[in-house]
Amino acid sequence: MKMKETLQLGKTAFPMRANLPNREGQWQQEWEQQKIYEKRQELNEGKPSFVLHDGPPYANGNIHLGHALNKISKDIIVRSKSMSGFRAPYVPGWDTHGLPIEQVLTNKGVDRKKMSRAEYLEKCREYALSQVDKQREDFKRLGVSGDWENPYITLTADYEAAQIRVFGKMAEKGYIYKGLKPIYWSPSSESSLAEAEIEYKDIKSPSIFVAFKVKDGKGLLDTDTSFVIWTTTPWTLPANLGISANADFEYVVINVEGNKYVVAKELLTTVAEKIGWENYEVVQEVKGSELEYMTAQHPFYDRESLVMVGDHVTLEAGTGLVHTAPGHGEDDYFVARRYNLEVLSPVDGRGVYTDEAPGFEGIFYDKANPMITELLEEKGALLKLDFFSHSYPHDWRTKKPVIYRATPQWFASIDKFRANILSEVEKVDWIIPWGKTRLYNMIRDRGDWVISRQRAWGVPLPVFYAENGEAIITPETIEHVANLFAEHGSKIWYEKEANELLPEGFTHEGSPNGQFTKENDIMDVWFDSGSSHEAVLRGREDLTFPADMYLEGSDQYRGWFNSSITTSVAINEVAPYKSVLSQGFVLDGEGRKMSKSLGNVIIPEKVINQMGADILRLWVSSVDYEADVRVSMDILSQISEVYRKIRNTMRFLIANTEDFDPKANRVEYRELRSVDKYMMVRLNQVIETIKTKGYDEYSFSTVYKTVVNFCTTDLSAFYLDFAKDVVYIEGQNDFNRRCMQTVFYDTVVALTKLLTPILPHTSEEIWSFLKEEEDYVQLSEFPEVTHFEDEAALLEEWEAFMSVRDDVLKALEEARNSKLIGKSFEAKLILYPTDVTNTLFTSLDADLAQILIVSQLEVMPVGTEVPAEAMQFDGLAIVVEKAEGETCDRCRAVKHDVGSHESLPTLCDRCATIVEENFPEAVIEGFEAK
Repeated sequence: MKMKETLQLGKTAFPMRANLPNREGQWQQEWEQQKIYEKRQELNEGKPSFVLHDGPPYANGNIHLGHALNKISKDIIVRSKSMSGFRAPYVPGWDTHGLPIEQVLTNKGVDRKKMSRAEYLEKCREYALSQVDKQREDFKRLGVSGDWENPYITLTADYEAAQIRVFGKMAEKGYIYKGLKPIYWSPSSESSLAEAEIEYKDIKSPSIFVAFKVKDGKGLLDTDTSFVIWTTTPWTLPANLGISANADFEYVVINVEGNKYVVAKELLTTVAEKIGWENYEVVQEVKGSELEYMTAQHPFYDRESLVMVGDHVTLEAGTGLVHTAPGHGEDDYFVARRYNLEVLSPVDGRGVYTDEAPGFEGIFYDKANPMITELLEEKGALLKLDFFSHSYPHDWRTKKPVIYRATPQWFASIDKFRANILSEVEKVDWIIPWGKTRLYNMIRDRGDWVISRQRAWGVPLPVFYAENGEAIITPETIEHVANLFAEHGSKIWYEKEANELLPEGFTHEGSPNGQFTKENDIMDVWFDSGSSHEAVLRGREDLTFPADMYLEGSDQYRGWFNSSITTSVAINEVAPYKSVLSQGFVLDGEGRKMSKSLGNVIIPEKVINQMGADILRLWVSSVDYEADVRVSMDILSQISEVYRKIRNTMRFLIANTEDFDPKANRVEYRELRSVDKYMMVRLNQVIETIKTKGYDEYSFSTVYKTVVNFCTTDLSAFYLDFAKDVVYIEGQNDFNRRCMQTVFYDTVVALTKLLTPILPHTSEEIWSFLKEEEDYVQLSEFPEVTHFEDEAALLEEWEAFMSVRDDVLKALEEARNSKLIGKSFEAKLILYPTDVTNTLFTSLDADLAQILIVSQLEVMPVGTEVPAEAMQFDGLAIVVEKAEGETCDRCRAVKHDVGSHESLPTLCDRCATIVEENFPEAVIEGFEAK
């Protein structure tokens, strides 16, 4: 027979090459057929719930790496909770309304003007659902487990009905009102624009300094003094109602040739240079807060301009005094609201002045710029006119400049329940602590929420108008509309007249003739997704409210986290989430934002087709997602190498437990050798770290690092390295071999379970080679942590030994470098220990030569003179010599007793004995020639 037939070489059909791109899809198909997600839910029925509520991605286009980071992270959490004693259902969702879909249809040649609104909305709906199907397949291909056949989608009838009820409850509490607010407006397309519809181009604008005469200086400023403002939009001066200062700035009054002006002290030199003041004198200083409530005379209209204070005033440019037109600027609007100023916007939808701008009626706003500067000069108020080029917002369709213009909008009054929201923010568990501060400050500083949009594709505002123009929002009308939407979807709003949408027999004192009209604006898409707590968490029996967690990108502090807590506190007086976890953005390998123009975009599909979804999932577990994360094909290749290391380690464990029956061959912990006990203790440390510091704290990188370190350092570089001399060489049922196989098997089972949330495909593949009761590892539970009575002493001893081992490895490496030995089996070690080290060697009760993988080892008595050539270490001196004797053909160790058995002349005594006892035919027949 052949020599290798006497060895217990590990054998397994578990392939070395994963072939993930081809095999993952097969596993996913099997999981779907076997209803693994549903079986997991059944197993967890009755357990404590953990609900991670999915923030809806926008249904438009294939997924990108940001989607992958987000969805995989959620899947890791949900899977880990499911295997940790929680009922953790996962309902994916999609956001489907809004501008991007309208843009796509326009680009596809859909002419909205040639069809009814209901027909147009149906085309939007069809496109959105096609994108949901596309993205659903992309997410499933990532290995994300969930209720994919029953997702929530913001365009479904039940969802829209729930959203209407959220709006109605807010209205009932007095939080909804209609008012004027400046928004982006395109005169060229006569339409309001969203941020996404804006692009920037350079234009040439006038730059003017204007003097506003003090009218009431509150006893501090004389009426012969003027406030100096700077603006690049002279056309907004007819809408001026105030001047804004910063309460914390110092302002000065200067005298220039008998004229007195007020500017910010820090900007005086710059302003004087630009206007051309050469001889000026500072005659007074005044704090910004003291200017509040002073008034100035409008430079060409018979009205006052109120001096206000606001944080939006900076020292970056201008004079430190800001011309304020509440109808034509967002900062202007918010500061004016605090001072109860009206919102004046004397420009119509075509960009033409109305009769609210006397002297300029019927003139296009841009053509009025030179007219206004001439009028200012005529009035003696123009201090300087110049021109400069700068970046300015344009309509992405018409490529023409846009303006800020106040138009009637529907609002949610944040002021009325701001304190309640802030109180709830304090109660939430912000897993990344700065998230709390970020959202708190946003809500503290935000103005009222504009919830109306002048677009087509969205949920209609359920508002009716009486004949006298009064808005009608009552519990009766809201519930009736909600029921109609639940049955027919929101398209019915456009298919029926107002009277047909109202409850039968509905009357209102404002409509003596019984005629009504309806609102045409739709809701902000953030109101759509921000209502998901009502439509999904409270709308589904398998979910709970509030959710245990919301997890999204850090941009959602301004988005979904914000809109969700706003609507939830408004109607439920509680936050919709108990905890919030946010993630950074995905950048390229050099830390740049990914963009098509840079050519640095990595598509998940490409990675999956080349490497497999498990590689993407392992990458997600490796990064610190609290900050922006980097990815490149090189980085993913490095992750592939780590994956191979993990896989090969698991393969070795599987191969060398092929003949191990965990029920029949297991060795109890108390009977294991010291080194095996040590590895069992280390395994349980790994289990505890991964469960408590990893999954419980959502630190996936802790899981990744712990597994990689254990596989690389504890297993491959130590235990599995010397294990070959036992599991290969000893007889099949040898006690030492069964000890190591016990450790091997428990290790592979535990690691497979712990890796399942991150590497579900690979873990399921490994599981099929193990001898466990569950058909699928996804239906198993995480391993329990076991503590042993002697573990503290064991750890202390073996950690001390590991330090000695490091010294031995250094000495062997030195001998290798000097060509004294090749492989470590060619070495003989002579150790000169101190008392402490000698005690350690004695207490370990271990075959040190075997563990150190040398053929011969001699420990000299304490106090023996150490030869000069010995390498000195702390507590130990080491001499490395070339081992004497012959190399055993079977174990490859150099022994003095090779040939001690006549029938097996090329084997050492140990190997000959093993062969004689286990393979008597080899003794009779001999071994075939090599």
